Amino acid sequence: MNGILGDYLPIVIFVGIASVIGLALLIAPFVVAYQQPDPEKLSAYECGFNAFDDARMKFDVRFYLVAILFIIFDLEVAFLFPWAITFGSLGGAGFWSMMAFLGVLTVGFAYEWKKGALEWD
Repeated sequence: MNGILGDYLPIVIFVGIASVIGLALLIAPFVVAYQQPDPEKLSAYECGFNAFDDARMKFDVRFYLVAILFIIFDLEVAFLFPWAITFGSLGGAGFWSMMAFLGVLTVGFAYEWKKGALEWD
């Protein structure tokens, strides 16, 4: 029984130290913080000016299209790095499957470009 407890003792110590540090970081702001905020600090702030309209207003569709473009190219990079690392051992099938993937992404990008999603007139 002592062997098992001895094996897990470093984990128990690690969890204990992590808990103490976590609690200290949660409690420290309440102890150290300045407790007299001024009215400017408590005022509403959004992009450097006061809010002037309802927060539930409709957004322009172009914001969503740019977000979709970001996700598409983020996924592309996430797939390209592992593919580039293992490129030598994949062979022709791995190469052409990635070319098909990049082709689909290129068609999607060309479609958004043609629809004018990247123009902010």
